[in-house]
Order: sequence, then structure tokens, then C-alpha cells
Amino acid sequence: MFLKERDIPDSVRWIACWSLGVRCPFCKADDDKVVDSRSSHDGFRIRRRRECVSCGRRFTTYEQVEEAPLGVIKKDGRREPFDRHKVLSSMQVACRKRPISTQVLDEAVSDIEAQISKRFDREVNAKFIGEAVMQKLKDLDQVAYVRFASVYREFADLSEFMNEVRDMLAKEEAGSSRK
Repeated sequence: MFLKERDIPDSVRWIACWSLGVRCPFCKADDDKVVDSRSSHDGFRIRRRRECVSCGRRFTTYEQVEEAPLGVIKKDGRREPFDRHKVLSSMQVACRKRPISTQVLDEAVSDIEAQISKRFDREVNAKFIGEAVMQKLKDLDQVAYVRFASVYREFADLSEFMNEVRDMLAKEEAGSSRK
């Protein structure tokens, strides 16, 4: 008989994870020491800087409370588990070669997760996530916003792309003329 992860009590799961330790992503050794620990700005995650005893290289791990899994309802009606990494990587692609640090993007994804947690219990529509990502990118970097919007909104041609840029410029001009 094989146990599934959901059948293992949280306390046992935590002990099992703790006793296994963390493997170094470089040399795969499981002997490391924590150099620095910090709580995230929202207080729900802990960032740990670790140093591998075997190879001496440093790496970062994050700890967070594991809650009931959140599902995402896709445009076509399919359902899949929410994946924080998928949101972060799509934002990283939009911000490639832009002056935005990984830490800023990680905090933006944490903010989006917090928004989702406040508004939804079990499932969230993919449209809500996409709109939240676009709003964060719009606040961070206009070029990254347009890159993401062009893929997310599936612009068919250059005119749709230009309309989005014109709308953004018009809103910016309206905001600066009020000041």
C-alpha cells in the first residue's frame, strides 16, 4: 500500500521534510548551514540564506505555510493547481532586460497571492490572476506591462498593440495634467 501526500498528517509531513534537510542545488550534498534568516514583508514567508558545507556555495530557500491548494479555472474551463512559480516566471519573462530585481518581482507575486487569498477560498479564475499581474507590471514598468499584455490579451496585429500603448499614454498624460 502506498500513501499519498494528502494522507500523511501535517505534523509528520513537517518532521519528514525537516529531517531530510535541504540539498545544495550545486553539488547535491545535504549538509548546509543557515547564514541568514529574514521574514518577508507580509510575514507569511521566511527567506533563508544557506551555505553548503561541502562546496561552500550559497543559495536561498523560502519557507511558507502550506495551505489548502488553490485551483485555477482556465479560459477553456480546465482546472489546474495554482502555481506561484508560473506567475513569477511569466513576470520575469516580461521584465527581461528591464531594471527590476527578482526581489521586487517576488514581492509582487506575494501581493498577488495575498489578493487571491483574501478574495477566493478554493478556486480563482485565470482572468483575475492575469489582470492582477498586468496591474502590478503597469505599476512597476510600462515596457514590461506592454510585453505581458500583448501575450495575455493575444493581440492579433500591430494596431491592437498600438491601441494599448495609446491608451496607456493618454492615461499618463491625463494624470500628469491634473498635477
